[in-house]
Amino acid sequence: MLQVRRFVEERNWQKYHKPSALAISAAIETSELLELFQWRTDEEIESQLKSDEYRTAIADEVADVMIYLLRMCDRVGISPSKAITDKLVKNAKKYPAEDVRGRLPVKVRKPA
Repeated sequence: MLQVRRFVEERNWQKYHKPSALAISAAIETSELLELFQWRTDEEIESQLKSDEYRTAIADEVADVMIYLLRMCDRVGISPSKAITDKLVKNAKKYPAEDVRGRLPVKVRKPA
């Protein structure tokens, strides 16, 4: 996170890093990551993963998403590791392993 902060400060970009702008940017970068999988079958993706060029493209987009999310955490005062740990604790209660092992949980929408 300090590396990202330093990068931003060296360029005097702090004024552009409002929480909403960071969230929007993270979503845009996530969309760019999704583009690398769009219209490809699982088999095509598995085959392309053998290519350094394809894996590098994925890595670049993952890095962009993570940079914006780390910057968001820094900007709003959230510890990313604590946020992840806390969320895993919540998810463990919501999805006990013995209830969901081997299958994805189905979300049921509550009636309006």
